[in-house]
Amino acid sequence: MREFFKYLFASMLGFFLSMVIIFIICFLIVVGAISSIDSDKTVVVSNNSVLFLNLDQAITERTPRNPFGNLPIVGGEEKDGIGLNDFLKAIQKAKTDDNIKCIYLNVSSPNAGFATLREVRNALIDFKKSHKKIIAYSEVYTQGAYYLASVADKVYLNPEGALEFKGFSSELTFFKGTLEKVGVEMQVIRVGNYKSAVEPFILDKMSDYNRKQVTAYVGGLYNTFLTDIAQSRNIQKDSLYNIADNYKVQQPQDAVNFKMIDALKYKDQILEELKGLSGRTRGENIRSVTINDYAKNNTDTGEGKDKVAVIYANGEINGGEGSDNQIGSERISRAIRKARLDDDIKAVVLRVNSPGGSALASDVIWREIVLTKKEKPVIASFGDVAASGGYYIGCAADSIFVQPNTITGSIGVFGIIPNFQNLMTNKLGITFDGVKTGKYADIMATNRPMTAGERFIIQNELNRIYSGFVSRVADGRKKSKAYIDSIGGGHVWIGTDAVQIGLADRIGSFNDAIKAAAKKAKLKNYKVVEYPDVIDPWKSLMDEGTDRIKTYYTKQELGDNYMLYQQMKKVIASSGIQARMPFEAVIK
Repeated sequence: MREFFKYLFASMLGFFLSMVIIFIICFLIVVGAISSIDSDKTVVVSNNSVLFLNLDQAITERTPRNPFGNLPIVGGEEKDGIGLNDFLKAIQKAKTDDNIKCIYLNVSSPNAGFATLREVRNALIDFKKSHKKIIAYSEVYTQGAYYLASVADKVYLNPEGALEFKGFSSELTFFKGTLEKVGVEMQVIRVGNYKSAVEPFILDKMSDYNRKQVTAYVGGLYNTFLTDIAQSRNIQKDSLYNIADNYKVQQPQDAVNFKMIDALKYKDQILEELKGLSGRTRGENIRSVTINDYAKNNTDTGEGKDKVAVIYANGEINGGEGSDNQIGSERISRAIRKARLDDDIKAVVLRVNSPGGSALASDVIWREIVLTKKEKPVIASFGDVAASGGYYIGCAADSIFVQPNTITGSIGVFGIIPNFQNLMTNKLGITFDGVKTGKYADIMATNRPMTAGERFIIQNELNRIYSGFVSRVADGRKKSKAYIDSIGGGHVWIGTDAVQIGLADRIGSFNDAIKAAAKKAKLKNYKVVEYPDVIDPWKSLMDEGTDRIKTYYTKQELGDNYMLYQQMKKVIASSGIQARMPFEAVIK
């Protein structure tokens, strides 16, 4: 009888817990649905309004559709975010909107790459042609934040705040020592001395080749950074270099003395100034609208029957469907094919923001671009990074637009086959045995070292793929294979250098690329349509809910070490031959 009640209570407890979990899920879905409805509502903009730009949020290629963003675990970290596409259209609209009197820019640590920040920056510079003012204020400015804020008519800092201005650095993490301790050997085969994505797993410091290219592109990024700030603040670039090199901005007043900041003020003083700029009296409240809400009102995509299609290729490149943050060869090639077969679409812009990935998946997408180019103009626009496979998919375009601080090139391939034999056998006591019908039936096995014959086969395959990569670039850029090989070898280039050596055609913005596509198609009136469709957030929740929960708890446990874990996981999970730039080359 005791056993009966024990199982009865266990069953009741299990049923109760299941009901609680189901209730929580239903609650989250209902809240998400309500949030989704609210997020689609347009916003009424009152006269004499201030456009509030909170640019500490993520600036992505497209505005994420995530009604669960503010919900724990399910929404992950995607609480805020605005797409660069929507941001640019919103600022353009605000320029001629009589209800918008000025912009208040609040930014301390923007979440975007430097090429994206330059797009944002240039949009704000264009806004100033309306003679409307931009006021920037923050308690703390990181270098990226100051890069944006420096375009403002007035740049203010909290009297007890801080301005970071110290130069750029890039630090890579090397895992060779850790792998040796746990008994894992990373067997690397590559083509290109500069193909440094494999170095963290076989070296304990940068190779001379990698140090040379990292020095070059970090220096290129820094040069653009200083040049743009010098122009906006009317300070000599050499003076800015000297200020950073000697770490002269140590106190808030130092920033004022060097004319990098206009004045030290508190938030209440900023609000009073904004009242005056927007035509409000001292006793009245400021009328404001956030850039996120303001962007919802901008549904204008152009006019006329003719269309220019923008294809967004964002994230690492893999086979399959991918997601909004990962390029799936099936999904992107289908979107390109759809644009090609639509007679109303007269030109295509391929917007690339990708460090590369699978060489095979890159080739699948490249093929669709080649076919489309035969039917209508194709212009490529590169964002923060379009390297290796990211460059591969865009090299066939009629013309390639980059920002000065775009990271591109990295024409090379590599393969990594981990050998876990030492870990499994000598440390864990696990052994393997089996049979095979041919000498190479278990090629790419990870429980033993590669044989000389296997290494020869894989190296030949890499050489073939690299030769094809070089040929595709040579055909697309109308250069000789020998020349492309001389600037290839995995070498990473900055946008300005890419134009100079012929890997890109011109420095230009995302909108410049769209205008160039329309011009090449001889269009005067046209609509801009975007592909592929943004993935439905409900489908995303059903497909990725479990992964989000795993990621959430892993981040909670690992904290700042999560990035290291993620890098290791990517390499171990990577299969096939990769066309990818160095992992996580973070600029600080």
